[in-house]
Amino acid sequence: MGIANHIKSADWETEKHVPAIVLPETVKHGEPFDVEVSVGKGVPHPNTVEHHIAWIALYYLPDGGLFPIELGRADFSAHGAVSTAPVAKFRVALDKPGKLLAVAYCNLHGLWEGESSV
Repeated sequence: MGIANHIKSADWETEKHVPAIVLPETVKHGEPFDVEVSVGKGVPHPNTVEHHIAWIALYYLPDGGLFPIELGRADFSAHGAVSTAPVAKFRVALDKPGKLLAVAYCNLHGLWEGESSV
C-alpha cells in the first residue's frame, strides 16, 4: 500500500485540513504570478503543540506531464504561545497549463491534498 492511499482530500471550505490554493483569475504564459496556499481558510485549524500543521508543499503537474514538479515548501515550527500560521506564498511562472497540487501535513490527521487548475 503506497503513500497515495494515505493522502486525504475534501472541500477546503468544509474540511479544515485541506490546503486552499488561491491564484489570480488569469495567468499568462511564462509570466510570474503569486500563489497562496493555506490550511484552515474555510474552517480554522488549531495551532497548538498537540494539534498543528507542520508543513505545506506546492507542486505543478503540467498537462501531459508524467510527474509533478515541486515548486516549494513551507515548514511551520512554532505552535502554542508563539505560533506560525499555516499560510505560504509562492511566486511562480509556468510555461503551459496544468494543475497546482498542495499537500499539507497535520501531526494528528496525516496528509491532505488540494488542487487547482491553472
